[in-house]
Amino acid sequence: MKKKVINDPVYGFIKLQGDLIFEVIEHPFFQRLRRIKQLGIADYVYPGALHTRFHHALGASHLMKITLDSLREKGHDITEVEYESTILAILLHDIGHGPLSHALEYTLLSGVKHERISSLLIHRLNKELNGRLSTTIQIFEGSYHKNFLHQLVSSQLDIDRLDYLNRDSFFTGVTEGTVGAERIIKMFDVVGNQLVVEEKGIYSVENFLNSRRLMYWQVYFHKTSISAEAIIIQAIKRAKELLSTGYQVYVTKALEPFFKREITEQCFIDELTLLEAFTKLDDNDIWACIKDWQYSGDRVLNLLSNALLDRRLFKTIIFSEAPDQDQQDNLRCDIERKLGFEPGESKYLCVSGVISNEAYVSTKNNIMILNKNGSLQDIADASDLPNIKSLSKIVKKYYLCHFKVK
Repeated sequence: MKKKVINDPVYGFIKLQGDLIFEVIEHPFFQRLRRIKQLGIADYVYPGALHTRFHHALGASHLMKITLDSLREKGHDITEVEYESTILAILLHDIGHGPLSHALEYTLLSGVKHERISSLLIHRLNKELNGRLSTTIQIFEGSYHKNFLHQLVSSQLDIDRLDYLNRDSFFTGVTEGTVGAERIIKMFDVVGNQLVVEEKGIYSVENFLNSRRLMYWQVYFHKTSISAEAIIIQAIKRAKELLSTGYQVYVTKALEPFFKREITEQCFIDELTLLEAFTKLDDNDIWACIKDWQYSGDRVLNLLSNALLDRRLFKTIIFSEAPDQDQQDNLRCDIERKLGFEPGESKYLCVSGVISNEAYVSTKNNIMILNKNGSLQDIADASDLPNIKSLSKIVKKYYLCHFKVK
């Protein structure tokens, strides 16, 4: 059996073992994750945020191993096949992420979530590996009879979140995001096929929920990140529009299929070559295009690309309510007048949107606390902190990003 020890900056030395696990890690589909940064372009705000989806997947597999070992020690029956398959499920949970993580999820594709692409790719790998990922697929998709294994992979308190909060906190330097992952893991238990947390772990869960909320506002939805992402999205939209009119725009070979037409989920199902093409995409494709577009004869594409490369980002304003349409129209007219752009071109230089923070949704996959008397209680009811209930409310904020006109 293959074994290897990796020095992880977050957890120290972690062990990887198992022939199938190594086959998956060494596969080109998985190796691609080395070239996709975990936080997209958050390094525009936090220069240390250069860690990758590859880092995150390995770290999550380490936490999953600790979790399964802990549950076994508490007497829960987890077979060797289930043990390995659950580790593989968390290793592969992000394999469907496209370039720059979430930034381009709805720009290159038409409403296709990365979770769905992950599922399609795991099925594809399963064929290559002669069905050895069949149990992994069931656990990943939630059809396996031991539901708590799926909850460890995907729920409101899963191994994915425990790793990315600690990892993102470490690489950004935002210490408020740190969570007691190993403490929570040791408090995990299973009751009636459901993942629960022992009562004495309640304060660690409270800290987890608060940390997640803070990380969303302070890192994931930082207004500078919003601005940079908006510029990248608008640059790609402009390039797509130009190509559709016959204007010559450089795109990498890997990106070509995704610029020629709208790609839906059905396209991936119907065309096996398209899924293969997706596995060739990474952050480098986007940056290669942007570096070329800075010389474009199209003023809009030229401006957007140079703004990214030189970090001359849009001004971003956050609102509690949707910004007034007249305000946007006036800004666009001002941009067109001062820059000499044609009517309509300014739509790429003044954009609005909405961000929402759902720290805890108490209507699905509830985080259940196992009380000392054996009863189960939702964390929102079990906690003596009133703000836990308030975290159940979806908080929406609106933003307006626009080119700074002097």
